[in-house]
Amino acid sequence: MAGWLLIGKRPSAADRERARRTFLGTRGRVTEAEVVDIQGTHIAYSYEVAGVTYQVVQDVAPLQELIPRDPMLLLGPAMVKYSPANPANSILMSEEWSGVRVARRQSS
Repeated sequence: MAGWLLIGKRPSAADRERARRTFLGTRGRVTEAEVVDIQGTHIAYSYEVAGVTYQVVQDVAPLQELIPRDPMLLLGPAMVKYSPANPANSILMSEEWSGVRVARRQSS
């Protein structure tokens, strides 16, 4: 019992992911990216840091209210925030920040 009281409750996976998004949203560096695919709540994007190309998928299920009705409008140029200590750790959007640029449909 004493050990449980000292360690306390461990954060859930959702809490850890929210903390990661918050950290990157406030302290991450910004670079250009390209949204290349969208499958349900998963957005695939790529970006380059120091000559290395990273291809990442972010699950944006907790951020559904930030996604347009037609998510395909997100395809194209965007911005990401990444950790300078680990450039593979990045986000396309968080509760406080979004690097997506919603494309406008051309009327026919």
